[in-house]
Amino acid sequence: MLSYNVADLLRAAPGTSERLVIDEAVLTVAEDLVLTRPVRGQVRLSHSGRGILVQGHLETALAEQCSRCLRPAEAPLGVDLDEEALPSLDLATGQPLDTSDEPDVMRLTDHHELDLESAIRDAISLAEPIAPLCRPDCPGLCKTCGQDLATAPDHAHPDEVDPRLAALADFREQLQ
Repeated sequence: MLSYNVADLLRAAPGTSERLVIDEAVLTVAEDLVLTRPVRGQVRLSHSGRGILVQGHLETALAEQCSRCLRPAEAPLGVDLDEEALPSLDLATGQPLDTSDEPDVMRLTDHHELDLESAIRDAISLAEPIAPLCRPDCPGLCKTCGQDLATAPDHAHPDEVDPRLAALADFREQLQ
């Protein structure tokens, strides 16, 4: 669980910060997004005067399918966090604070705990590659027969003309 008590940091002077090392964190991101490596990185928590500023860089990898050859692939990811978490209770009185002004902002729990799991999950979801590759020079599949071109680099088809376009091929030969 990626939950940290930040009550002492909220009591400290604005600008006070502390570093958290996140190592071997395992999350369930979504049904169709599976992590192949645990989440690792560092996060800096700073008292901003009104809440906790969360800044950090985390790394992991996703199990994907190559967009060219359709083989399984691992997509390394680096995500940056830059969020502010505001308290839901007044630290001195324990009274609930009005959260209607900023309903979409990350909130601390009633026990002044910062839960980073949802922020990390959202950052990973947004960083998912659109067209992952098994390797940068993946040749993909043959557009005619679907053979994997990585296993058959000399694969070729004779220049066959679609019968519907045969008249155009003849016309091209007449022009030359």
